[in-house]
Amino acid sequence: MSKELETLKQWVNESDNIVFFGGAGVSTESGIPDFRSVDGLYHQQYDYPPETILSHTFYRKKTEEFYRFYRAKMLALDAKPNAAHNKLAQWEQEGKLRAVVTQNIDGLHQAAGSRKVYELHGSVHRNYCETCRASYDAQYILNSAGIPVCEKCGGQIKPDVVLYEEGLDTATMQGAVRAISNADVLIIGGTSLTVYPAAGLIDYYNGHKLVLINKSVTPVDARADLLLQGSIGEIFSQL
Repeated sequence: MSKELETLKQWVNESDNIVFFGGAGVSTESGIPDFRSVDGLYHQQYDYPPETILSHTFYRKKTEEFYRFYRAKMLALDAKPNAAHNKLAQWEQEGKLRAVVTQNIDGLHQAAGSRKVYELHGSVHRNYCETCRASYDAQYILNSAGIPVCEKCGGQIKPDVVLYEEGLDTATMQGAVRAISNADVLIIGGTSLTVYPAAGLIDYYNGHKLVLINKSVTPVDARADLLLQGSIGEIFSQL
């Protein structure tokens, strides 16, 4: 075991106030593609770039095309939690982890057993009628054709995910800021830390045990008290 891994293990063992902040790299090991890696969605070919398709404007103007992409690329409902998700849920049950803050929309943290999860960008598992606010699950969206409509009133259904051009939920952001600012240990994993406002959450951390785990270099590597490069699942499986 490396010196860095030994240090992380010690910090985890000694703490009862850990917060984890994660991005797409946490889910790629469960088979869900990210956006910005070499194999990510931005490097695949579509009629429009993914960031255009996943924008509020595109959703409004080309709703049926939005849903074709959304069903094909955003609903990975067969994906299972990996070692990172499972370890975080375990730490929460042991009273060591206070919260998970995630940029992911796949619900895998909850599937692993985590309860205190701040989903900055929403969840594919929550969908609602824009007319009567009736709720629908992800399976309903996956099984629908064209533009999904409400069984109760016929209104259009929208995923409860934050699209480009849309703002983050205020209560979710406030909860994430509060958790991070009060944390003893902040572990950041699987995120390039380039997407704002989420990436700015690191600025609220007041402690001296900032852990950064990522496969590639990030803009804030120099700020980390502990830096581990590699697969987050492999690293967490050794803790």
